[in-house]
Amino acid sequence: MSIEVGSVVEGVVTGITNFGAFVELPEGKVGLIHISEVADVYVRDVKDFLKEQDRVKVKVLSVDDRGKIGLSIKQLQAPAPRKTYANDNRRPSKFNAPTFEDKLSKFLKDSDERLTDLKKNTDSKRGGRGAPRKAE
Repeated sequence: MSIEVGSVVEGVVTGITNFGAFVELPEGKVGLIHISEVADVYVRDVKDFLKEQDRVKVKVLSVDDRGKIGLSIKQLQAPAPRKTYANDNRRPSKFNAPTFEDKLSKFLKDSDERLTDLKKNTDSKRGGRGAPRKAE
């Protein structure tokens, strides 16, 4: 079986590094599963997902002129279903969270009320709206 881009083959993990795992493929060829292609979630350490001598099915991503073979386990896994929304500009919420516009208008209203209260308090301490104090 020849190793071509897009084909799915089975191999044995022969080595693990901090950047991925080497897999021995049929015909004695060796390919690399980059750390970003190990799983569909964030991978801090490849050893959390693979160990040497594991048999793995991989998809061939690339074969370059020098014979380097790029492999992926992640692309064989079923993709997580994407949620679609009636209005793509808004995120769904369990509790009907307010939109950004709602939050902004509430903030502006609250801010105006606070400024009005502050002006009233400040004016009453000064004796009114800028009127001069009575001389005694």
